[in-house]
Amino acid sequence: MTTETTPLNDIITARIAQQGRITFADFMATCLYEPGLGYYTSPGRKVGAEGDFYTSITVHASFGRVIAREIAQMWRSMGTPAGFTLVECGAANGRLACDILDYLAQREESLYRDLRLVLVEQEPSLESAQREMLAAHIDHLAWLSPNEFASGNFTFSGCLYSNELIDALPTHRVVMTAEGLREVYVTCTDGEFAEVAGEPSTPELEAYLKRIEVELHPGQQAEINLNAPKWLAAAARALKQGFILTIDYGHPAPELYTARRKLGTLLCYYRHQVEENPYLRLGLQDITAHVDFTTLMKCGEELGLQNVWFGEQYRFLMAAGIVEEIEEIERSAIPDEEKLRLRLALKKLILPDGGMGDTFKVLIQSKGVTAPKLLCQRRIGG
Repeated sequence: MTTETTPLNDIITARIAQQGRITFADFMATCLYEPGLGYYTSPGRKVGAEGDFYTSITVHASFGRVIAREIAQMWRSMGTPAGFTLVECGAANGRLACDILDYLAQREESLYRDLRLVLVEQEPSLESAQREMLAAHIDHLAWLSPNEFASGNFTFSGCLYSNELIDALPTHRVVMTAEGLREVYVTCTDGEFAEVAGEPSTPELEAYLKRIEVELHPGQQAEINLNAPKWLAAAARALKQGFILTIDYGHPAPELYTARRKLGTLLCYYRHQVEENPYLRLGLQDITAHVDFTTLMKCGEELGLQNVWFGEQYRFLMAAGIVEEIEEIERSAIPDEEKLRLRLALKKLILPDGGMGDTFKVLIQSKGVTAPKLLCQRRIGG
C-alpha cells in the first residue's frame, strides 16, 4: 500500500534492515515518541477542532472543575495536609490543569495556597504552551521529564491524575494460533511495512494474560500493554501518600478481551477521522488501544495501592459534582442561548450508550489513606 511518507519511514526501515523485524510496541513507540518526529514529541496542536481528536477537556471547563472538587475531597480525606502536590502526566497544552487550578483558587483557598502542580511531559516544546495557559498559577508549577518522574528520586504526597495517557503507551500485539500465542512483528518488504507473526518477544506477554485469566480464541488478535503496569509502578513508587486518578477509554479484562473483539482495539486518529491502518502518515496520526483496567487494578494491589472506585465517566461526573456545575450555569447571568449551548456540550460528557459517558472509565487508587470518603462514592439516581 502506498503511504504518505515521513522521515520516520526511513528511520524505521533502517532499524528493521539493521536488526530484523521489530515488535509492534517498538514501532508504535517510534511513531509516537521519536524525539522531534513522533506524534507526541513534535510541535503542533493535537486536540480540539484544529487537531486530530476531541477529549473531555475540550468540551467544557466543568470537566476539570468536577475533578478539582474530587481533588479537594481527597485533600480532606488526608486530613488537609500542608504542601499537597498535584501531578499531571501528559498535560498537553495545560487546559485541564488550568481548569482544575482555577477552581481550587476560587473555591479552595486553603488547599490552593500551598499547592504545587508538577507537570510530567515528554515533549519539551509544550512547556511554553503550558506556561502561557497557566500564567495565573505560575508560582505553583514545576516540570519533570518522564525519565525524571520514573527515576525513583521524585516523591510526593497528594494526587496524580491523567486523562487519556495510558491508551497512548506503546503496546504489543498478539494473535492466538493453532500453535499457541504468537506476537505480531513489523517487517519491511519491497519498501512496504508488513506484519508477521512469531514467537513472543518476552514471556511477560503470556504471563500478562494468565494474571487476568484470559484465554484468547483461535484467530483472535489483541493488544497487551506491558508499559501500563510499568508506568503504574513508577507512579506508586513516587506516591508516598494519596491518590492516583486515571481517566481513559477502556474496559475490564473480560470485556476488553471478549471474542467479539476479534481484531483487538487498535485505532488511529487523523484530523478527526478514524483510521485502522497504523502504517500511514507515521508520526502524523495518533495510535491508541483501549486500556485494560483489570490489569491496572491487579497490579495496583501488588504495588500496595487500594482500589477506591472504578466506573464509567458519567457515574463519576454525576456523583462528583457535574449537576452542581450545571446548576451554577443555569443561575448565571449568561444569555439563554449560551446556557442551552453549554447544556448540550455537557451532555457529551455524561451521555452513556456509546458516548463519552460510558466509553471512558475512571479508576481511583489510594495509598496510605484510611477509608477515604470521596464524592464519587455518593449514590446517584438509578
